[in-house]
Amino acid sequence: MEGTYDRSKRILHLKRIIVTAIITVIIVLTAVCIVLGVRVGQLKEKVKELEEVIAVAGESSDTAAGIYTAGAVEVSSRNMVNAGQLQEDGSQLKQIFLTFDDGPSSNTDKILDILKEYDVKATFFVVGKSGEQAVNAYRRIVAEGHTLAMHSYSHKYNEIYASRESFIADLEQLQEYLYEITGIWPRVYRFPGGSSNVVNNVDMQDLIDYLDESGITYFDWNITAGDAESGSLSPESIMENCLGKIDNVNRGMILLHDASNKNSTVEALPEIIRQIQERGDAVILPVTDRTEPIHHNRKEIED
Repeated sequence: MEGTYDRSKRILHLKRIIVTAIITVIIVLTAVCIVLGVRVGQLKEKVKELEEVIAVAGESSDTAAGIYTAGAVEVSSRNMVNAGQLQEDGSQLKQIFLTFDDGPSSNTDKILDILKEYDVKATFFVVGKSGEQAVNAYRRIVAEGHTLAMHSYSHKYNEIYASRESFIADLEQLQEYLYEITGIWPRVYRFPGGSSNVVNNVDMQDLIDYLDESGITYFDWNITAGDAESGSLSPESIMENCLGKIDNVNRGMILLHDASNKNSTVEALPEIIRQIQERGDAVILPVTDRTEPIHHNRKEIED
């Protein structure tokens, strides 16, 4: 009897072990399913985000936008010319670049609407801004074939130019931020204040060397709209500033500003474009990785 009792006791103990093991397995499997379910949800969100990025980038992959491939430069069809085309007298067409600093702003969409109306591509040297309006503006710039370029993240001279390290940190912050939003890795830069600015605490050549080492091309300007300091400049004055110097250059890099208080710039833009297009000896182009830079240490800056 005692042997039978011991055997029953062992069987009961074994059953308890088996039941415990089964329950443990069920709990583990349930936990794994929960974790996998969460991960699948996260992956779906990531896939959705990537699809949005791809959709935006794909629209401009064959244009002169901020992707900076070796693709062909897209020229305004209203000019009906190519960048390298010659005039009847054998001379090269003037190359005019419309560049907008400091955006995005509440005026960015207005500027983009005008550029779209006149079938013109431009270059936007942007800073780091958050919020839905700014994010949508970055994406629209790329989606519509314009060049997305960098103008520093903070645009705070005392921080950017405090040291070589602070300059690099600011630039990389903007570069990574724009990549996260648009899928574009910008490689074109404009120094706040230009490469000839006198407010920096570092040797500008050190910063230029860093850009060269990083495969980043910087651009200054040789024509200015004069809208940097004042938001009260008249549209007529802005037009005169932009158009009056074109005769003196073969390549005109026009500096304009994209800011909420630059309404006169927006008002002047249609006439600036129209008059350039009607010249017959000029073509409006976006900056690309094949554009020869204009630097203030060369003789290309206006008098």
